[in-house]
Amino acid sequence: MDDQPKSTIRRGRKFAQVIEGARKVFLRDGFEGASVDDIAAEAGVSKATLYAYVPDKRQLFLEVAREECRRQADEVEDLVSMSAPPEQMLPVAGRRIVDFILSDFGRQIYRVCLAEAYRFPELGRQFYETGPGLLRERLSSYLNGAVARGQLKIDDIHLAADQFAELCKADIFPSVCFGVKTEFSDAERDRIVRGAVETFLARYGVKRDIPDQ
Repeated sequence: MDDQPKSTIRRGRKFAQVIEGARKVFLRDGFEGASVDDIAAEAGVSKATLYAYVPDKRQLFLEVAREECRRQADEVEDLVSMSAPPEQMLPVAGRRIVDFILSDFGRQIYRVCLAEAYRFPELGRQFYETGPGLLRERLSSYLNGAVARGQLKIDDIHLAADQFAELCKADIFPSVCFGVKTEFSDAERDRIVRGAVETFLARYGVKRDIPDQ
């Protein structure tokens, strides 16, 4: 496939099949190690069919990333109602954020897009839209609803969504980026999420007066 990313992606009968095959190969071999031949074989299609759907390996990787991020966001909504109070919704969302950051796929997405974004700025923009941008959109939608229900008090919804996502990266993200620590137990992950939720609610939670007894 050409080095220059292209934006033309065709969706057809075997598109999902191609994406799933690419997902398995990228997870197994990483971006650089993944070959078009292996992806086509895993997907059960010819190279010509693969090229017809996605003409560039970077675009294929981004499409896989987009589907993975969307799947993660959908799973949060499946696990807890979007109308649930913040005390229920945010821990679930926070744990999904942390687990994705620490997943092999999440790490690969970040490494590849950071390495390629300078040469191909469009790639960086598309990565933002598939990952952080999608997360921001979903969180903002939930936070807007929580404000309308009187559960949170937020003036800048998008800033608050960004802040929550960043709180979920505390300790974990720099440790992973610099190779200080790569494995985190469930207890350590829960500690990060709990701290993020408590800090967020301390800032944006609605404080209710306790009636005199």
